[in-house]
Amino acid sequence: MGVVIRAAGAEDRELVVRLLDEAFQDDPVSGWVFPGAAYRRATHHRLMAAFADIVLAEGWIDLAEDGSACALWLSVPAGGHDADDDGPAQLRAAVDPENERVELIGRLTADIHPSDRAHAYLWMIGVDPGRQGEGLGTALITSVLDRCDREGLPAYLEASSARSRGLYERLGFELLDSPLDLPDGPQMWPMWREPAAS
Repeated sequence: MGVVIRAAGAEDRELVVRLLDEAFQDDPVSGWVFPGAAYRRATHHRLMAAFADIVLAEGWIDLAEDGSACALWLSVPAGGHDADDDGPAQLRAAVDPENERVELIGRLTADIHPSDRAHAYLWMIGVDPGRQGEGLGTALITSVLDRCDREGLPAYLEASSARSRGLYERLGFELLDSPLDLPDGPQMWPMWREPAAS
C-alpha cells in the first residue's frame, strides 16, 4: 500500500506542530535542548511551531494524506541559505528566552551546514509515534530524493539519533566530516547524499 503525500498549507500548521512535538519527545537532541520530561512537554511544542512557521514561509512541508507523518524541507542555494545571524537569538527569545540551548543548537547546526553547493535540506521529519516503523518516513523522504536524482541535486540533513542515522544511510546519505558533539549532550550526524546517476 502506497503512502499518499500532499503539500501542507497554513491550514495544516497545528497538525504539523503536533506531529513534530509528539515524534520528537523522546529524541536525544530534543531531550538535550529541553531537559526533563515535564519541561519538554510544556515547552517543546513552541520550538516545533517556530520551525513549522519558518518552513511554511520559506520551504515546503510534505504531509502524509492521513496526517500520520510530515517532512520539512528547504531549498538551499549555492553559497548557503540566507540565514539571519540573529536568527538563533530571535528564535530563543520567541520560544524559550531563558533556555540558551534553543539558540545554541541553531548556531551549532548553522556552523556545520555545507554552503558550497545548492541542495535540498531535510530540516525535520516527524512520524506519529504509534505509526513509526511502517515506512512512512521513508516514503516521504524518497519522494523528494527521486526528484533530487532527476534534477542532479544533492540532499543534506542532520540525524539526531542513531536510529534515524541508520534510516538515512539506507537511503544513500553518508556522514559528512565528523559528528557534532553537543556540549554535555548527544551527537548529531551531518549527512550528505549525492544524487543517484540516471
